Amino acid sequence: MRWALNRLALAITSMVALAFLVPLAVVTRQLAHDRAIGDARQQAAAMVAALAVDADPQLLTRAVVSTAAGSEGRLAVHLPDVAPVGVVHATAADVTLAAGYRRPVTADAGGGLAYLLPTVIGDGRTAVIEVYVPREDMERGVWRSWLALAVLAVVLVGGSTVVADRLGSRIVRATRRLAGAARQLGTGDLTARVTPDGPAELRDAAQAFNGLAQDMRRLIDAERELAADLSHRLRTPLTALRLDAEAMPPGPIGERMRQACDLLDEELEAIITGARRSVGERGAESADLVEVLADRLAFWSVLAEDQQRPWTVVGGDRPVPLPLPRGDLILAVDALLGNVFAHTPEGSAFRVTVSPDGLVVDDAGAGIADPAAAVRRGASGAGSTGLGLDIVQRVATAAGGRLDIGRGPLGGARVALILAADAAPDSPSGPGERRRRAGRA
Repeated sequence: MRWALNRLALAITSMVALAFLVPLAVVTRQLAHDRAIGDARQQAAAMVAALAVDADPQLLTRAVVSTAAGSEGRLAVHLPDVAPVGVVHATAADVTLAAGYRRPVTADAGGGLAYLLPTVIGDGRTAVIEVYVPREDMERGVWRSWLALAVLAVVLVGGSTVVADRLGSRIVRATRRLAGAARQLGTGDLTARVTPDGPAELRDAAQAFNGLAQDMRRLIDAERELAADLSHRLRTPLTALRLDAEAMPPGPIGERMRQACDLLDEELEAIITGARRSVGERGAESADLVEVLADRLAFWSVLAEDQQRPWTVVGGDRPVPLPLPRGDLILAVDALLGNVFAHTPEGSAFRVTVSPDGLVVDDAGAGIADPAAAVRRGASGAGSTGLGLDIVQRVATAAGGRLDIGRGPLGGARVALILAADAAPDSPSGPGERRRRAGRA
């Protein structure tokens, strides 16, 4: 944009300079020409006075030599029936033509012009005074004037371009700051703001952008408060469920129900606490994928034992920190593991692989026939809400990765949360089949 403004200023100033300087250059040359002809006219007028006194050739010879033009060999007097006095440059035809016109004329001569002035002498005949004007006299000072005009044009064009660049740089800086803040907001940073600067229009746009960012942050915080309120409403049925569990006789089933109520209460408390945190407070959160996975497997392993599902964990020997809130990771892990229990028969095995490249869940179920439809929010071919894999995909995108769905080595589905942008779909769990990448349209 800055270069475009400079080019615009350069083009406009150049056109203005040409519009003024080209006519000035022509006028300068014409003035030099008129000045040389005027000098020749004065020299010829001096000889007219000499002819009025006496037309004797000898006296005219001395008069011609006494003039500046005559001493330089540029003046001659053409008398009727007498040889010309002085140095002749014009042709006889031009002299005859000037005598017939009875008015001053100019004629081309070798390397210049001949100024011919006819005058009537004492016996009524016409004499012609010739003054030769070299081309150097007609162009004297022209090149210096043109050079001065060219320098003036360069100074004007360069100065206007520099001024336009200084003025445009302010606009460009303000525009770049606004664009940078918009990109920052687009990446999810709702703290992005821009200082109003530049012309009134850009300042107004910056203020509108700041208002938009503030409104977005307020709306998101309001939605989180609503989520917290909805989660809080679950405490009423949970309390009733807890009372029923407490009323159950001692034994493994009652103990498991009470543990499930305690765990559900902890989950609701975590959801409410996390939802009520503002966007600014959540921006710098991070969590360890391995730690979250270990915590959630402690919950799902109990159900796996009840359903007699063989399961294994591969990896997890070193932390995998991610720039995501712990609650988001819990949602993603629960969605991956919950799909195994919800969409595979009891007794189906599953395997979980975790590494810095991502998290992979393989199962021995029937697999996922349409990966693209599986991640389409709200769409489900198995009677569920259709939100689970969409949540995993959004978490993967927020972590800078992607979601891959295919068929795993256990014969069923393989759902991979790939964290490394350049990692192949097979990398979290070693060699395997090539899988299709699933994504939302």
